Amino acid sequence: MRTIALLFTLAAAVSTTTVLAQETRFPTNEDLRHTRSLSQPRLAPDGDSVLVQVADATAGGGHSHLWLVDIKQNAARQLTYSPESDKRGEHNGEWLSDGSAILFLAKRGEHTQLYRLPMEGGEAHPYDMKIEPTVDASSEPDAIPPSKEKAEAKKDALPIDVEKFYVSPDGKWIAAVAHDPQTPGEKKQETEKADAEWVDHDPHGSRLYLFDTATGKLTRTAVDPDVESVAWKPQSDKFLVITEKPNNAGDLGPAKAAWLLATNDTEHPQEIKQIVATVSQAAWSDDGKRIYYHAQAEQDAPPGYDDLYVFTTGDGAVKNLSRDYKGTIGHEGPIAVDGKVLQSVQNGTRVLVARFGDGTPEALKFNTPVTTGLNTNTRHNGWVWIGTGSTAPLTLFFAEKLDHAGHPLNTPSAIPAKWTETPSQLVQWQNEGQTLEGLLYLPPQAKDRKVPLIVDVHGGPTGAWEDSYSPLVPFLLGHGWAVFRPNPRGSTGYGAAFAAANKNDLGGADFRDIMTGVDAVIAHFSVDADKLALMGYSYGGEMAGFAEGKTDCFKAIISGAPVIDQFSEYGTESGSWYDRWFYGKPWEHDADAWKQSPISGVANAKTPFLLLQGDSDVTDPLGQSLEMYRALRQMGVTAELVRYPREDHGPLAGGIFGNPSPEPWHGFDGRQRIVKFLERAFGQ
Repeated sequence: MRTIALLFTLAAAVSTTTVLAQETRFPTNEDLRHTRSLSQPRLAPDGDSVLVQVADATAGGGHSHLWLVDIKQNAARQLTYSPESDKRGEHNGEWLSDGSAILFLAKRGEHTQLYRLPMEGGEAHPYDMKIEPTVDASSEPDAIPPSKEKAEAKKDALPIDVEKFYVSPDGKWIAAVAHDPQTPGEKKQETEKADAEWVDHDPHGSRLYLFDTATGKLTRTAVDPDVESVAWKPQSDKFLVITEKPNNAGDLGPAKAAWLLATNDTEHPQEIKQIVATVSQAAWSDDGKRIYYHAQAEQDAPPGYDDLYVFTTGDGAVKNLSRDYKGTIGHEGPIAVDGKVLQSVQNGTRVLVARFGDGTPEALKFNTPVTTGLNTNTRHNGWVWIGTGSTAPLTLFFAEKLDHAGHPLNTPSAIPAKWTETPSQLVQWQNEGQTLEGLLYLPPQAKDRKVPLIVDVHGGPTGAWEDSYSPLVPFLLGHGWAVFRPNPRGSTGYGAAFAAANKNDLGGADFRDIMTGVDAVIAHFSVDADKLALMGYSYGGEMAGFAEGKTDCFKAIISGAPVIDQFSEYGTESGSWYDRWFYGKPWEHDADAWKQSPISGVANAKTPFLLLQGDSDVTDPLGQSLEMYRALRQMGVTAELVRYPREDHGPLAGGIFGNPSPEPWHGFDGRQRIVKFLERAFGQ
């Protein structure tokens, strides 16, 4: 491995060699079943309290509940509780504009309903939302003869399952998104197994309804499905609706649209044609004259890499507010304040909020390296957010003003005990014209001897490692192993050109970026070059597959939910538009697709390889891991494949990484297998 120049800085003043307090310890595998998460803070209309969503630990079922935090008393109490029938718990909590109640979604029977919980006391009760069927099975080809029950079913009102809801600023209206319910006729067909599915011809969709909170009247709007999101005008007389054409239209290309509706006319939506088909995440200005939104970046970049735009309602002008921004626009939506807009951004390994306007964006200062969930109320008399860092588990913060330092609020602890703190170290290096970064974590043993190194590759590829708290890191450090998390070209946080730098080159320069980063870490830190391992999930799992065929420097390679064969992946994944940007249609660019398939290098495979795969994964389907497992066995390479029933792509990753999960043992099992696999490889 070649030596290269290195620039590195410490992400915290405390060295990893500092003597740690005796009361701290590294977490065990069981400990990671007891972490909680915090999300979706919502400041009360009077600014005195915060509603926050707390996910129970995996050991407790992983349900989510709503907690109320009194800011002055700095005390928290749980507001909602789940019956045994509700497998998810209460979620998506919001305040009514007068603060008299909170609204949330929960499934406490057959349907997910919108509940109202009065703040003066009492039980939460669901709104009665029923509709006439939009689609009846009698309009479809009959697999069984029609029955009297089926013919009469269309007369009955049906309850809807609310997927999302948006409360108007004046509290008079609720825009609710719900998927068309199954009619009795369709249910009969399903029961009698006359249930053939005509792919991409589902007559049902996610539709938008307007609910009058005073009268209880529910009106179906004329907006076509599928409805993605709603943004209310501050004056509550209009709202913006973002839709995407149904039945997998997005696989053929961008298929979204933005529509304006008035509360007094839901039958005539007006399309805003100046807003492009990649639109998402919209918000109105305080005066209702501008709409801020996300859409695909102007520079060539992977699908989903967005810029921040503003649309002026008066003259229909559109302006890109982030065209020259050197970081990356975050996935959280904009917040309009005082004629400007606040936007979550990623700058390298840090996530913060920047204020965009006519001039240079202004980065705001926060307590921790990563800030998410920024929220305020209509009076802007306070701000709340979730902060985290390498030594700071998820924490809820409050500040009276944005330029004030936030102070932490008491909530249920995100981790079950005080774990040993290991600050991240920011490592920088050069490769093939790019300046690259990664985060390094060293165990205490590194002050006395060289330690094994685990190279952990992030997902995406349009993703990045952030300087946030990850329960998996101290778990691995507790075994005496260093962890290196590189951000190769193609990562977010470094501008559109960097995110696009791996186009049609997956497994090429991005792989070399990682390997030169490993060289840099070996050259400048106490790491044993003879005890290296690589692991990754999703794109990280794909990179693990590339490493298998490109190098023999690793003692073990671990791949979670990978892409292995671009040809079979392209035809079986849930959507191909993202992959098509990288290398085109495989049958038109077969050489490019094969070169960027990890299985193309399997003839050179030598390293023991562990595959972790969810059976229900639609992002990177089971067949990918099966292909790699079969190929490695036939090449005589030590290979293990572990399948997890019911698990989809993201949930399995979350469970393994130590986040709350409804599956009680899958994450535990995955971590246990990772440790045993590495211990054998390192001779421990």
